[in-house]
Amino acid sequence: MIIPEYGRNVQRMVDYLLTIENREKRNQQARNLIEIIGNLNPNKVKENQDFRHKLWDHLYIMSDFKLEVDSPFPPPKPESLLEKPEEIPYPETSRKYRHYGNILKNMVKYLASLPAGEEKDALKAAVANQMKKTYLLWNKDHVEDEVILKEMKALAEGQLDLEDVSLADKKELVSKSEQNQNGFKGKKKFKKRGKKRYKKK
Repeated sequence: MIIPEYGRNVQRMVDYLLTIENREKRNQQARNLIEIIGNLNPNKVKENQDFRHKLWDHLYIMSDFKLEVDSPFPPPKPESLLEKPEEIPYPETSRKYRHYGNILKNMVKYLASLPAGEEKDALKAAVANQMKKTYLLWNKDHVEDEVILKEMKALAEGQLDLEDVSLADKKELVSKSEQNQNGFKGKKKFKKRGKKRYKKK
């Protein structure tokens, strides 16, 4: 079985290994071939055991599991090629409040764990204003401060006192360039150009 990343030349070398009757010589040639295959992947660390294990597995696969050598790793079973890979679970993240992003949501949770004090009060205002800016950039061109504070408290699972937090005005948070970049400022108006008329000479 040819493995595309190695090509036909490597496959011919593997086929040659199967013709060597002397086991000691076959072992030596197999180790040499492993080094050759490893050099085809210069970015890989050849001393890495997982990488070397993979190379030996490929050697067995390319020989259709007929190769008999003293490998430092147990040979793979033919049926292993038919096994389906384990399903990778999709990250279970809530779609609610996704416009704030995970970094902001984690900041709110961290903020809720801080002890009361001036630092926490300053951070509450900074995070709340960043949430408002994010909301304005990616959702709507206007939002009530109460909505931001309500969602911030929900993200903190009710562990934040936000009664004394006041938010900045939209003009202070979002510049005109940011508004235009995110497409909620409106379409540009183009002046109509009339046709040029040329007088006959």
